[in-house]
Amino acid sequence: MAKRRTVANPLALAVLAEMLVEPLHPYEMGRRLKEHGKDRNIKYNRSSLYMVVEQLVKAGFISQQETVRDTQRPERTVYAITDDGRREFFDWMRELVATPQQAYPPFGVALSLLSVLPPAEAGELLTARLAALGAEIDAIRAGITAATGDGLAWVFLVEEEYALALLEAEHRFVTGLISSLQEPDYVRAWHEIFGSMT
Repeated sequence: MAKRRTVANPLALAVLAEMLVEPLHPYEMGRRLKEHGKDRNIKYNRSSLYMVVEQLVKAGFISQQETVRDTQRPERTVYAITDDGRREFFDWMRELVATPQQAYPPFGVALSLLSVLPPAEAGELLTARLAALGAEIDAIRAGITAATGDGLAWVFLVEEEYALALLEAEHRFVTGLISSLQEPDYVRAWHEIFGSMT
């Protein structure tokens, strides 16, 4: 069972990871998260980043180190990870890597209710999804090829490889599902159960 975290937002984990290297101010944290591609896996904006920084300070995982004054920019507070923050980061990371956790993705919800849609319409919608998945797969493959061509080490692309594996598995699944929806026995059974409701 997953441990209840004081600050459970995945953005907090990414912020702590960036701060393991050196103290940072929130603007620089945001820039580095984007530069390192974390915005592809973690949703955030400027206000959510500042909110997470406040939560991490309150939890004692980071602390103000200094305030930097620059004539061309507003005053910025630099934060450093604390010993508690370092322990929290590594404990949380070990849990996430070792322990599978149940997620409730929207597509899973749709699949649980798919039988309500007419088979032909469900097939059309899934065919559209298949095209979108194919485009995502192509984009990720191109990104991985470009990054490795530029000399980026494989370990910095593992989340892209994981995303690619999930998309390819979903593509195979959806392809099979479309075939199953076209089976005459299924179409006949659907019309017997739901035909009068449409």
